[in-house]
Amino acid sequence: MRSLPAHPFASLFLAAALSAAAIFSTLAAEEPESPKGATVTVLKASKTCFGNIVEVSGTIMAREETQVRPERFGLKVAEVMADAGDNVTAGQILARLNLPEGGQINVTAPVAGTISASSAIVGTIAGGKGEALFSIIARNEFDLIGMVPTRDLGKLAPNQTASIRIIGAGDVDGKVRRVAPTVEPNSQLGQVIVGINAPRRLLVNSSGRAQIRTGQSCGVALPLTAILYGSAGTVVQVVKHDRIETRRVETGLMQAGQVEIRGGVQEGDIVVARAGALLREGDPVRPVMASAEGK
Repeated sequence: MRSLPAHPFASLFLAAALSAAAIFSTLAAEEPESPKGATVTVLKASKTCFGNIVEVSGTIMAREETQVRPERFGLKVAEVMADAGDNVTAGQILARLNLPEGGQINVTAPVAGTISASSAIVGTIAGGKGEALFSIIARNEFDLIGMVPTRDLGKLAPNQTASIRIIGAGDVDGKVRRVAPTVEPNSQLGQVIVGINAPRRLLVNSSGRAQIRTGQSCGVALPLTAILYGSAGTVVQVVKHDRIETRRVETGLMQAGQVEIRGGVQEGDIVVARAGALLREGDPVRPVMASAEGK
């Protein structure tokens, strides 16, 4: 028996089918996959140095106040040439006094500074004892005197720098002058004296707050927005292989919106910039670096 001849169009149909299948396969391979997961802004964990700060609230006091009196008793005030609030120089005449036997003597400022108080009134008797004719804040030097808890007292030492904000006078620089060796038994507070580096007039008994730098700590840091605080602890959301990975972290110091991370995240880890409860462990995401977000 002879085999029947093949249909003349069979080979053409087969070739067309194979060609169509190849084209479809190529188009399917070139077509990009649909994006999966939410777009999230991320950042790289980087190192930052944090200043170790002790805060002290206290009162502004004159560092040294000099009392001015005549050396002998029974002298009458004849003329007053300076008053409270005046700035004076060393040797400047403050008042003239009449002597019992006639003649006058001058009362001069032993130091430069600001007169904080005066009792000199023409016609009154002045002497070497009792109330001083003038009180002078020597060299216009002031201190902030405050109390700090025992836990902070051990961190303080003379010559540490401080930034001081004084009500009514703004910000000035300062330096720790003295730290008390003991604490009050009832309050468990110890005294610290911070010298103010501002040769200008300040109001005695005004309030101030000092931030004393006791050192610095350098390590991994993240913005506060990247941290979640909850019943499960303190966590951040790390992006690894385009999926969310929740990690518990140990936080430390905080400064200018940045939080020190002492454990749980390493430098270079990709972290969600604004962590949220809507992102869960294992969720797929499309990360976008924060630095490129605004471009």
